Amino acid sequence: MAITIAELARALDARFWGEDSLTVTGAAEPAQTPPVEGGSGLIAMAMSPRYAAALAPGSMALLAEGMDPETYGLRAAIFAPRPRLVMAGLTRAFDPGPDIAPGIHPSAVIDPSARIGEGAAIAPFVVIGAGVEIGPGARIGAHVSIGRGSRIGAEAVIHPGARIAHGVIAGDRLIVQPGASIGGDGFSFVTPEESGIEEIRRTLGTREGIKAQHWTRIHSLGGVEIGDDVEIGANATIDRGTIRATRVGSGTKIDNLVQLGHNVVVGRDCLLCGLVGVAGSSRIGDRVVLAGQVGVSDNIEIGDDVIAGGATKIFTRVPSGRVVLGNPAVKMETQMEIQKAVRRLPRVMQQLSKFQESVTRLLEKG
Repeated sequence: MAITIAELARALDARFWGEDSLTVTGAAEPAQTPPVEGGSGLIAMAMSPRYAAALAPGSMALLAEGMDPETYGLRAAIFAPRPRLVMAGLTRAFDPGPDIAPGIHPSAVIDPSARIGEGAAIAPFVVIGAGVEIGPGARIGAHVSIGRGSRIGAEAVIHPGARIAHGVIAGDRLIVQPGASIGGDGFSFVTPEESGIEEIRRTLGTREGIKAQHWTRIHSLGGVEIGDDVEIGANATIDRGTIRATRVGSGTKIDNLVQLGHNVVVGRDCLLCGLVGVAGSSRIGDRVVLAGQVGVSDNIEIGDDVIAGGATKIFTRVPSGRVVLGNPAVKMETQMEIQKAVRRLPRVMQQLSKFQESVTRLLEKG
């Protein structure tokens, strides 16, 4: 793909400077961006003076407002009022997406009752079950499997090796990265008698007697419901519900290696970062951000607009709008004070030891 500086600036709703007819063929980091030759070349993403220092004279760059392209000897520049937002548009413009040829590959196994939308592309060795619906313009990568009765919306991109089980309902523009698994059975088991887990929940840790126990599977009859514009990262897993569906709201982005348990409900426009784990039947509101390695216990409710810092462990309800951190989760400002107090402990213990020695000497003299 190639686009002129002027056309790219218009597409990004940004201001340009310099030779507007230069052709941009792709994006690169400043140190890897050569000078423009023959009227075309790469554009560097150099949105701070620190990065712009590595620019080659005669190149093209994406700069932040207030930076001077003449200082760096550029031939053309685009100014970004909000650099990362412009970067989103720039990378989208040059991303070719997965290499999936148009049409249906002859090695794909598609049940005769499945319905494939107009313009959909199905790669080699895809398996599509009975009653599946694939929306128009969807692209399904190699070795993907989609179970019976599932529905995938328009313009979806399912990368190679993803697994979508039966009864999964997904909206338009779904993106599923390689190895993700959607709709596997929930981790739900019961014992004929009170289990050790139930006992310690009741007694808060006291064991009245340890007995042999056998786990019996609770089958998962619910499905998974996913809204529009959802992204699911590589090797993420979303379990199906026990009776009702596990749900993910529109606009939510789920990172690699995230686990959502059975019956979990995630709201709209949430951001769940790598290694987040949400246990069964918890409910997460809209616009919630869970940073990397956050853990959410089962049957917990997290309100709208909550932000949880990295490695936070949430065991109780979190009200809307709160910022939490730590294990167990507390308000971020409280956690900061706790950390300060912990760092002071060695000095406090030294002072206490000296105080004890002084008191002991006084008592001996007395």
